[in-house]
Amino acid sequence: MCILAAGLIGASVGMACKARGAAKKVFVWSRRSSTRAEAVRQNWCDAVYATPQEAVESCDLVVLCPPVENIIPLYRAILPSLKPGAIVTDAGSTKSRICHEADATGDTRGIFVGSHPMAGSEKTGMKHAQGDLFRNHPCFITPTEKSDHGAVEKITQFWQALGAVTTVTSPEEHDKIVAHISHLPHLLATSICTFLSKKDSHWASLSSSGLKDTTRIAAGDSAIWKSIIETNLVEIRRALSHYQTELQRFEGVLMEGDMEEMVQFLDKGKAFRDGLSH
Repeated sequence: MCILAAGLIGASVGMACKARGAAKKVFVWSRRSSTRAEAVRQNWCDAVYATPQEAVESCDLVVLCPPVENIIPLYRAILPSLKPGAIVTDAGSTKSRICHEADATGDTRGIFVGSHPMAGSEKTGMKHAQGDLFRNHPCFITPTEKSDHGAVEKITQFWQALGAVTTVTSPEEHDKIVAHISHLPHLLATSICTFLSKKDSHWASLSSSGLKDTTRIAAGDSAIWKSIIETNLVEIRRALSHYQTELQRFEGVLMEGDMEEMVQFLDKGKAFRDGLSH
């Protein structure tokens, strides 16, 4: 198999593949020469290539792990170099545009099936990679109507072999779901930090772990999140609109001083959060 862009997710895929015996050999290409040099020193990496075309030539499976705006350009660049029947997947955080643009290439040499492991952190880079990053974490498999059924099954089995819990859904449904459970929370954490940045700077030093826990994801790379937001704008706007309605209800309870209904809000929130722990 080949990993193109061996950052946090890509390197974690490589580690997990070797640790779990999911691939006989793992090849790597990354845009930065420093990342390629670092990959050479990793015991999970069998070979590092100077170009993505060289890296994929003999591989049965290719995993694309760059930022979302680079996935389709990279896919188009490697298509002529793929061996017939090679399966290509990605780890992008949005799926509709990527999957349909992959279909639109009309190329029959490579077989594309979108995927998205719901794992990672606000940190980036190979040095933060973990071999068990995907264990017990959800992973979306997002075929289109044009997807090869056998390839979909193989990609599903691949992520399961890395310890992920897979869900097969359409690219559009994926984007709707993650807009609510991933993209919206990130934007809310960011908005809280932006709001507090305008207050007395001394206040931050007086905060406890609650503020850090609530806003941890706001530390994510802004360039990466810019790409995610750009490719899922419609669903994020819908999610934000629905959330604003809920926030207005919450504000109404506060204005009325209805503590009984306030307790109901708090209990519902606690029940949902307790469920996440399981």
